[in-house]
Formats: sequence, C-alpha cells, structure tokens
Amino acid sequence: MALLPPFMLDAVTAIGVGDDAAKRVWVGTGFLYGHFDKKLDETTKSYNVFLVTNKHVLKGKKRIYLKFNSANDPTSKDYPVDLLSRNGKERWVGHSQPSVDVAVMPINANALKEELMKYAFFQSDAHVSSISAMKALGVTEGARVFVLGFPMGLVDKVRQYVICRSGCLARVRDLLEGLTKDFMVDATVFPGNSGGPVVLQPEIAAITGTTAITKADLIGVVKSYVPYHDVAVSQQTGTPRVIFEENSGLAAVEPVDHITETIALALKRQKNRLAYTKWKSKKQALGAQPPAP
Repeated sequence: MALLPPFMLDAVTAIGVGDDAAKRVWVGTGFLYGHFDKKLDETTKSYNVFLVTNKHVLKGKKRIYLKFNSANDPTSKDYPVDLLSRNGKERWVGHSQPSVDVAVMPINANALKEELMKYAFFQSDAHVSSISAMKALGVTEGARVFVLGFPMGLVDKVRQYVICRSGCLARVRDLLEGLTKDFMVDATVFPGNSGGPVVLQPEIAAITGTTAITKADLIGVVKSYVPYHDVAVSQQTGTPRVIFEENSGLAAVEPVDHITETIALALKRQKNRLAYTKWKSKKQALGAQPPAP
C-alpha cells in the first residue's frame, strides 16, 4: 500500500551544473510548485508553475540543468536554465529575509508538456499544509514524513529516480507557536538534498485524543542538515587544534509559508516589470515618470 502519491515523485527534479554533460555534477534538488491562479471553468484551473529550491543552491551560478524523464521511453533530458537575464540580474527570486533559504523561479511547464516529458507539480490549493493548516491538523513531534531528493548527487545518467527517505518531525511546536522560522525533522540528509520537498506521511490510526493525518501534504523544503561539531584539543597546550563536523541526523526545514511568501514577491516583481515594459513601449508625455521596475 503506497502512502506517497506517485505524482509527487514526478514533481521533483535534480539540479546540476556544468555544460559538459559527461562532467555534469548534480548539486541540489528542486521541485515544481503550482501557485493557483484562477478557475477556467467548473473542472479546470490554471496555475503559475515555479521551480522551488534553496537560495544557496542557485547563488553565484549562471546556469543550471534540470533533469526530467520522458513519458514515452526510458530516457531523460537535461534542460539548461539560465539564471541571469541579459542585463545580468538574477531571474530567480529569493525570500526577502536573509535567514530564510527559499528561492523560486518561473518555469514554462508547457514546454515540458509539448516535449512529452513526465512531470507534475504540487498544487497550492490541494497538496500543501501551511503552518495554520498544520495547527488545525494537530501536527506535532513524532508525525511521520517523507523527504525527497538527490543526496550526494546520486542521479542516473539515463533516467531520473528521486530518492525517498522517511523520518519524523523532531521539533515543530516552536514553529507553530511563532518562536522560530523553521522546524526540524529526524531524517538523514546530505549535500544534494538541499531544496527537496518534505511531505507528511498519512496515518492509518491515531491514539485517543488526537486526529489521524489522512492526507500526504507538502509541508516544507529541506534547508540543510544540522551539523555536530567536535573539537580536538592539544594535550600539550590545551588549545583547540582541529574541529570535526559530523551529520547529526537532524535536518532543518523551511515551512510552506516561506514558499508562498517568495512566490508573492516574484509575482509582484513580474507585474512591475510588465508595467515598466508597457511604459517603455508607449510615447510618454515629457517628464512622465516610469513605474518602478
């Protein structure tokens, strides 16, 4: 019995760098997120599709590659994505708070559809649980989660298969009470997992006084593992000489709310750019001021 909806596996993509396909290195994880736009009719909705990952995965890079599987044969294709526009500005948008490690970038999902690639996206109005939703569900420490991604760059050259690991919420009440901006899961992640989705695992039963979680919802994006530091001290001088870093088995996660906030910022900037472009294309009165780009 599967507890993870199969479409969620197709929503996740590996993020690579290097124009030479033979030497390409897979450095992170991203996933497609559909921000609800409007209802087209009684059964159809439209979404603005974004790539979601971490700021630190994209920072300082000019181009990345996203891998998607073919829907018709056992192959995959690496799509180049330029991160800088012609004027040198970043095409992706990071959360406004420096401590929040979330980045989004618009993705043309129609291009994937036209090339018959296998893809999906998390729908903001159907497949996510915000902080307030987690409160309403009674989510607390011990709730099971799935962590999806590509640890240590484990990406097959022929076909992309995301790695799923299970864990549980290690500490979340401080987030729900507004005391912190992120939460922790007990799930071992490694470099390459950064930017991957964290999904609630549905439960068959719950103890008396609690409510069973019956739906797999996106609740956040992996930020990093929480390191453990140990210090080697010189026996002769008593001073620290070497610092060792180990993976504690805990991971820090940004909540879905930070994805929503970042997308709102991206849409605002997009609107301003469109307004600026329209202004430039029209003949303005002398001294007229353009809208802010």
